[in-house]
Amino acid sequence: MIIAIDGPAGAGKSTVAKALARKLNYLYIDTGAMYRAVAWKVLQDEIEFENVTRIGQLAAELNINLTGSVDDLRVSVDGDDITNEIRTPEISQAASIVSAIPAVRRALVNRQQEMGRAGNVVMEGRDIGTVVFPQAEVKIYLDASTDARAQRRFTEDLQKGAAASIEATRTAIETRDTRDSSRADSPLVKAADAVYIDSSGFTIEEVIEQVLAVIRTKA
Repeated sequence: MIIAIDGPAGAGKSTVAKALARKLNYLYIDTGAMYRAVAWKVLQDEIEFENVTRIGQLAAELNINLTGSVDDLRVSVDGDDITNEIRTPEISQAASIVSAIPAVRRALVNRQQEMGRAGNVVMEGRDIGTVVFPQAEVKIYLDASTDARAQRRFTEDLQKGAAASIEATRTAIETRDTRDSSRADSPLVKAADAVYIDSSGFTIEEVIEQVLAVIRTKA
């Protein structure tokens, strides 16, 4: 079974997807980490975001590897472990920019399809159920209010020692929402056959149970 989880930033996709992978003994694929890896390399090489041709070539050429277990996922680019470097607000915004470039999406979608083709996978992102695996047996669109998502992301950033304010975090999330949902290539939208779950008023355990209930109907 392929389980596709889509939704905006801060909705809890990664946490839910990891928990499902543990419970089901499935492969967990964090597609967002792949876009973050491209963004990291763009910033490292000081490539202008306007240079979409070069960034597209970069995405096609990069050797991005996701290794390790659900609880210790490591991300490397051309052999360099960048797991910690890509989890910053700066990389998050840069990833949103580069992910809007069609050539970048094509390059990474191809890799994601190769990684998940064997099945028994939980894959989360923003276009999994619509573009990467439209044939997925289970599609979840995980959402939450802007306030809830901003508070979650702000708390995460504080735990990582990243300097931020709740106001700046909210603005960043709203900016990313607009960019992700309005891009021409693979915009963030709910697949017609996806189950919508608003996680705002629920604990993560309650959300996981809701998703498991959906999975049981497909088993």
